[in-house]
Amino acid sequence: MKFMYRKLACMVAAGALSTAAMAETPIIGLITKTNTNPFFVKMKEGAQEKAQELGLELRTFAGRYDGDNETQVQAIENLIASGAKGILITPSDPAGIVPTIQRAREAGLLVIALDTPLSPASAADMTFATDNFKAGEMIGKWAKAKMGDKAKDAKIALLDLNTSEISVDVARDQGFLKGFGIDIKDPHDIGDETDSRIVGNDVTQGSEEGGRRAMENLMQKDPDVNLVYTINEPAAAGAYEALKSFGMEDDVMIVSVDGGCPGVRNIRDGVIGATSMQFPLKMAAEGVEAIATFALSGTKPTATDGLDFYDTGVTLITNSPADGVQSVDSSVGLNMCWG
Repeated sequence: MKFMYRKLACMVAAGALSTAAMAETPIIGLITKTNTNPFFVKMKEGAQEKAQELGLELRTFAGRYDGDNETQVQAIENLIASGAKGILITPSDPAGIVPTIQRAREAGLLVIALDTPLSPASAADMTFATDNFKAGEMIGKWAKAKMGDKAKDAKIALLDLNTSEISVDVARDQGFLKGFGIDIKDPHDIGDETDSRIVGNDVTQGSEEGGRRAMENLMQKDPDVNLVYTINEPAAAGAYEALKSFGMEDDVMIVSVDGGCPGVRNIRDGVIGATSMQFPLKMAAEGVEAIATFALSGTKPTATDGLDFYDTGVTLITNSPADGVQSVDSSVGLNMCWG
């Protein structure tokens, strides 16, 4: 993706955008699912810092709860009426928000989905996100390498998000299985695998309590579980507490995705074996830069080579490195984490 970031920053510093290039300060909107989730808090921080650096006006909005489509619709309509140049959005309802997104694009706004693609993804001009399949694949490869010959006899519990099988949930689950060397059948479907090493799938709603409950359910199905994949780190923490109640916390490997500071501390403390870290601050900052470039030149962002979205990166965090799997330890992770 070839944005004119340096040129843009120089023009801002020189005051060129104030009168010559733009008669008014460009408005950019950031709409997140909530304003309480640490991931979205960090996203807002990144957008604010970059908007201030580039001399842009950032207006922020958030749903009252995760799934609040109505508030996000109102925010988009507000931004259209305000003459905004573009919108960054983490959609609560990736399909339900599409008609309103279409009105924004017809009004000339650049729309970038952050973290969660719209349904269809092409409803936005571009998606800036973690490569969630790669994030899952990294922890799968790490787990396989650490188990060595025992990987062929693994007993795997998969702790997913919910029954809706949203794209992020599916990509992480399927990436993990592929990384571990399991035939994933349909890569767009959770739970269709036939590998005997899979004990089963359960849902967590991404919460600690959900992780505890799902782990207990799968332990009842097979008490010999020795490897646990979780959709995120709160679910991993709940799974650990369930295992601890069975006296099995030292016998089961847990892997996860997110990179929040509590999760990285759980890497340090031995609760989680490895996690794939996302970068919400970078995601939002680069989204602001993309809209600023669009406002200046009309140039739209392009996808990362080989993907249909712009990849904002992922890093494996573990204190037990594995041969052939690139990683950094928790001390480095604590300097990069969010929340």
